[in-house]
Amino acid sequence: MNVESPLPAVAAVVRHAHPVVFIRHGETDWNVVKRLQGRTDIPLNERGRGQARRNGAAVRDHFAASNIAVEDFAFFASPLGRARETMEIVAAELGVDGARIGFDARLVEISFGDWEGNSMKDIEASRPHEVAPRKAAPFTHAPPNGESYAMLTERVAAFLAGVDGPAVIVSHGGVSRAVRGLLAGLPGEEIVHLPVPQDSFFFWENGEGRWL
Repeated sequence: MNVESPLPAVAAVVRHAHPVVFIRHGETDWNVVKRLQGRTDIPLNERGRGQARRNGAAVRDHFAASNIAVEDFAFFASPLGRARETMEIVAAELGVDGARIGFDARLVEISFGDWEGNSMKDIEASRPHEVAPRKAAPFTHAPPNGESYAMLTERVAAFLAGVDGPAVIVSHGGVSRAVRGLLAGLPGEEIVHLPVPQDSFFFWENGEGRWL
């Protein structure tokens, strides 16, 4: 994979094809204390459920104001519980039958391997020899027994290449970065630093993205 421009051919196809709504799952208790979750299945907390409801309502209101038909959209989510519950809440706000939701393993969060359950502050204190390579090459470095952002971006690109119409996607922070990076054709070193809010949704249409 070319770090400077990951999977540009796929990005070009996705970038102009159709609208995409991306929602990161709501807050969890591990988010609050900044513990790396990765593949660890941590549930939403009450604030996270509220964020999901507000994001679902915001998507509904945007669709209504913009004369966008929710029926035209497919719905996809990570199978991890925090994303699954977020999508179920969003779908309820949109009046969408849960049977329409597709859960795809390619949308699970980036694996942090041996780092999961720890904060970066703790990892930097206890395993500085593992963190230094990460800082030097944040897109291509993988934690012990984990994934790099390059690996994540490749599987997310494979998912996006198979999406053939407008889509609402609920997933994770790392996946949010990969999706938005691919849609915009960003270089890897920019992808890893993209913000990943939980209290708004990302809307991509006609080659441009914005937070709403």
